[in-house]
Amino acid sequence: MERTPSSTVAPAGALALAGVTKTFPGMRALDDVTFSVAPGRFHSLVGGNGSGKSTLIKIMAGVYRADPGGTITVGPHSRSADGITPAWSHQAGIRFVHQDLGLFGALSVTENLLGPDMPRAYRSIDWRTAHHQAQSVLDRLGVPVAARRCVRDLRPAEATLVAIARGLRDADTTEVNLLVLDEPTARLPHTEVDELLDRLDALVADGQTILYVSHRLDEVLDHSHSVTVLRDGVHQTTQSAECLDRRRLTRLIVGEERGILHKRASAAADGSAAPILRVEGLTGGPLHDVDLDVRPGEIVAVAGLVGSGRTSLLETIFGVHGYVAGRVMLGGRPIRRGRVDAAIHNGAAYVPEDRARHSAFHSLGLEMNLSVADLHRYLRKGVFRRRQELRDAVSDIDRFSIRAAAPDTVMAHLSGGNQQKAVLARWLGQDPKLLLLDEPTQGVDVGARAEIYEQITDAARGGAGVLLVSSDLDELLHLADRVYVFDGGTPVACATGSDITPEWVGHTLFNSTEDE
Repeated sequence: MERTPSSTVAPAGALALAGVTKTFPGMRALDDVTFSVAPGRFHSLVGGNGSGKSTLIKIMAGVYRADPGGTITVGPHSRSADGITPAWSHQAGIRFVHQDLGLFGALSVTENLLGPDMPRAYRSIDWRTAHHQAQSVLDRLGVPVAARRCVRDLRPAEATLVAIARGLRDADTTEVNLLVLDEPTARLPHTEVDELLDRLDALVADGQTILYVSHRLDEVLDHSHSVTVLRDGVHQTTQSAECLDRRRLTRLIVGEERGILHKRASAAADGSAAPILRVEGLTGGPLHDVDLDVRPGEIVAVAGLVGSGRTSLLETIFGVHGYVAGRVMLGGRPIRRGRVDAAIHNGAAYVPEDRARHSAFHSLGLEMNLSVADLHRYLRKGVFRRRQELRDAVSDIDRFSIRAAAPDTVMAHLSGGNQQKAVLARWLGQDPKLLLLDEPTQGVDVGARAEIYEQITDAARGGAGVLLVSSDLDELLHLADRVYVFDGGTPVACATGSDITPEWVGHTLFNSTEDE
């Protein structure tokens, strides 16, 4: 793609953000983010997991409300960042295509494109006119898909192009100032990536402005006019793509110096110890032929980008999902596939990523959240021993440094960090053989994070094996004895001990896909 050389992005253009900040309880997701996108340009937004990209997009879409003080300008439309609504965003001419395309597979392309605007005649849908209108949109945008086709029969690239066409279908009558694409190639087969990117280049050549979010750095460097880098919620740079190469961009994403935390003293047993967990040839869902093991006292980390299969790995080991091939051995014994009860019985414990949806019972008391993993111990002849439950809760609150007014404090009234410590304490109280942790300190303040690290380290010192999924580079460097990097549902690299460096993690994470 021929690019117009530029060392800086024009100060006024299709999009300008000034001082955009977003604070969640216990963390600041965006901190005074300011940059602009020139009109008619392919502009990429990059950063590691947790850098703030998704939060920024959700603010622009009116899903999240920013902190007071910032402004967002789109073309001639400007508004305080804390006042953005979905209606204003649409009126300002922003169109979004998310990773989840939001298409209805059982419906036709026409129905997905036109939605509630399907033409009607005599109180019924005028299908002939509808198909004609939809096909006109597809042809105008150069999308090689027939309007009458069923969406579930489309190839992934075709489905993505249909989602883009849906966003731009009124561009001939309404000014679409910005098309935002969030990881559009993340789930595309490599053979279809070029097809999509060629179509995006053609749209830009016709004057469309694109804000493109991707972890695939070759795509960013080969197709962008300019690039914005976010790291830890802070704007690092916005500059011409011609001034960047893959090595420099990787360093901007990862950071020049990491490792504020000191590397923990490993409690891992020697290599002759039998693994607590052994995964052999595990295949199912997004996972393909996964082999790994975890030994007593060892903290093994799994890193990977969106769609890499990290969370699916933990869920499959814990029995949330079944699998079609391979086996999972815990303590030398096979775990029956798709059976959470069997995993728990064999000594596995799992703390999922989404605490609010999958782990914490917000309307119940802290003591109930702590006891729920083993309610049978409080039953005697059909009677529930409530006083014993409260006494144990008091002990756990002290042991795990949970800050709560009383053991029966409603979970929703605790801070995010204390909620997470409670969820972790629920399982650590069972003395698990294997601790499966998915982003254990996400959304947790610095103080609670240090305490959670100590709990994880204590579990390893006690002989438990830990399999940790994390997007936090400092966390990987501080905790892990061994790190597997996943891409496409399989481990593509592994490092141990002193080989786990910021440079190795950054290069492997952001370049494994392109090097395949």
